[in-house]
Amino acid sequence: MNKNLIRHQTVILIGKILHPLTESNLIPFPEYREIIAQLKHIAAKGDPLPVVVPKLITMDEAAQMLGVSLANFKKQEPYLPFKRKYVGHGIRYRNTDIIRYILSDDPQSTEADSN
Repeated sequence: MNKNLIRHQTVILIGKILHPLTESNLIPFPEYREIIAQLKHIAAKGDPLPVVVPKLITMDEAAQMLGVSLANFKKQEPYLPFKRKYVGHGIRYRNTDIIRYILSDDPQSTEADSN
């Protein structure tokens, strides 16, 4: 039995149908991005993205999530597809971006970035 019940073409069609609803503010854009990201993941993997409570994390926490040293993370950080958030004098990252990066097949992009 095919575990991927949603085809990539169906995700594209749903995106085209929903996009005008974001322009008229019936669907907020972050919600549209989440819908498309979930559908893309279901089409690719057969399962939805894991439910994660979004929070901002430190550089050290991001390195731990990726399983690399803080020094290695700092070297690679400019090349990683994570958006930085400045909180006071510190830099924070969205844990959801890191989880999407970990789950993605392409190490240079996240599913949310392709929308």
